[in-house]
Amino acid sequence: MPDIHVLPDLLVNQIAAGEVVERPAAALKELLENSLDAGATDVQVTLDDGGIRRIRVQDDGCGIDRDQLVLALARHATSKIASFEDLERVGTLGFRGEALASIASVAHVTLASRTADARHGWKIEAHGGTLSEPEPVQGDRGTVVDVLDLYYNTPARRKFLRTTATEYAHAEDWFLRIALARPDVAFRLTHNGKANWRLPAQSAEERIAAILGADFARASVGFEESAGPLTLRGFAGLPAAARGSRDAQYVFVNGRFVRDRLLAHAIREAYRDVMHHDRHPAFVLFFDLPAELVDVNVHPTKTEVRFRESRGVHPFIRSVIERTLAASQPGAIPVTPATTDDASPAPAWTPSPYAASPTRQTAMPLTAGEPLAFYDRLFGRRDEASGADAAIAAIAPPRAPVDAAGTETSPPLGFAIAQLAGVYILAQNHAGLVIVDMHAAHERIVYERLKTALDAASVPAQPLLIPATLAASSIEVATVEEHAGLLAQLGFEMAALSPTSLVVRSIPVLLRNADPAALARDVLREIADVGVSHVLAGRRDELLATLACHGAVRANRALTVPEMNALLRDMEATERSGQCNHGRPTWTQLSMAELDRLFMRGR
Repeated sequence: MPDIHVLPDLLVNQIAAGEVVERPAAALKELLENSLDAGATDVQVTLDDGGIRRIRVQDDGCGIDRDQLVLALARHATSKIASFEDLERVGTLGFRGEALASIASVAHVTLASRTADARHGWKIEAHGGTLSEPEPVQGDRGTVVDVLDLYYNTPARRKFLRTTATEYAHAEDWFLRIALARPDVAFRLTHNGKANWRLPAQSAEERIAAILGADFARASVGFEESAGPLTLRGFAGLPAAARGSRDAQYVFVNGRFVRDRLLAHAIREAYRDVMHHDRHPAFVLFFDLPAELVDVNVHPTKTEVRFRESRGVHPFIRSVIERTLAASQPGAIPVTPATTDDASPAPAWTPSPYAASPTRQTAMPLTAGEPLAFYDRLFGRRDEASGADAAIAAIAPPRAPVDAAGTETSPPLGFAIAQLAGVYILAQNHAGLVIVDMHAAHERIVYERLKTALDAASVPAQPLLIPATLAASSIEVATVEEHAGLLAQLGFEMAALSPTSLVVRSIPVLLRNADPAALARDVLREIADVGVSHVLAGRRDELLATLACHGAVRANRALTVPEMNALLRDMEATERSGQCNHGRPTWTQLSMAELDRLFMRGR
């Protein structure tokens, strides 16, 4: 058996580099985190060939003293922790003291630094594990790390690197993640001599808009809520603006970008009720909690964390995002949430004042004199006998209510003016034209009412004047006999007439216009497929969504103007009414400016 021996330091560092510095992007991440830990307010990054040939990071941080330069490149040497107690409450991005030593073992590294009180700076070079003596150098306060020819001495590792474009894309990803976490710091990224990113110190909103684009800024909701020591803030993308990939999902824990299964599951659950199954939400979330409540020493790359109180973190994250999305219904008025001491802060929204108001739209009679009145007004004819003025008054757009200041007001979704193809409601509000998918909108309204009723354990039933009978399989008959109590809780009264038939005597009152037989088959199929316990727990919402689809107004049904306006008012008072139960949008707005562009008005 071979003798056990101690590995040389260079080999130890190269082994560590395989975990910590798996590609140029990982090296860049470590260097950027060191700059931020040093208090930098301006960070400049230069990459050549995606970081394979060169990674240079310059900052204006506190700098490193001459006698500390050698230690900065030594393994397990750090200024950030000194004891196990420090490790349990890490407040910096870096703490292990491995990154610079690992990078220096697989690249040519020059480290130059100057502190605020020094007359000049000092630099040190590392080549293949050999360190030079510190030399004086000119420069401003801060540190410059220059990494050349990454993996020059580990060809097996270098051959696994991808193309320059691929490696640059990964490096750019990390640059943007770090920049999102610290909008108060200015960042610049240059690749192959071209300045690709210039980000000045700015607000969080400005930084997010600069990186994720104006479309995300317009289609997201900002929020901040606290519960005891936990705080969640950021921007949640609206479901209607969901994407086909997860490329715009950023989660930061105490300023550190992480990929955490617990947080990912909580966010996914929060969007589940409003997100189409093949789409992915966009979001930028900052989760802050005391350092002792989270363990960041889980993985060498420090992108995984472990929460000490995970059972409290998950419901907090989910409930905050759910309330944020619920507050985005038409007419919701954002308010500053009250900070509470439990994991259920007060909802950050109030319903539209039109939701319960008696505001009505004036009648829209269309008379036979309309064409004559129209041309009279165009060409100036004033025929009192024709009743032109009366006709014009009769077809004039309805007047909106007037507030105390004499300003016309209108509900967020306006007033209905027409129905298109039996599918869409056209409405006019203060901004322009509103188009509503009436089935999708009504489906969400019914769904939310069913959830509220079931949560109160009181889904009211509607007895059928003529009970509905249907042919049934033996499984359906058995399901009715076994789960009569659950069916009654859902508002159904069913019974077996024979081994092959069922009778439906009542259905939920909210679904009174649905086909009782089809409704019964769907609910029985759901219960038979997943079992009663899953229906009442994880699959409850899917079942209610199925029922709501049956109860929603169908396409090609003609609605009166009062019916259309009633639907609009219900949407304004319903949480998450911007999306149907399948995550599709229920309404959209065309502004007057957009309509003017369509018809080239003003050109």
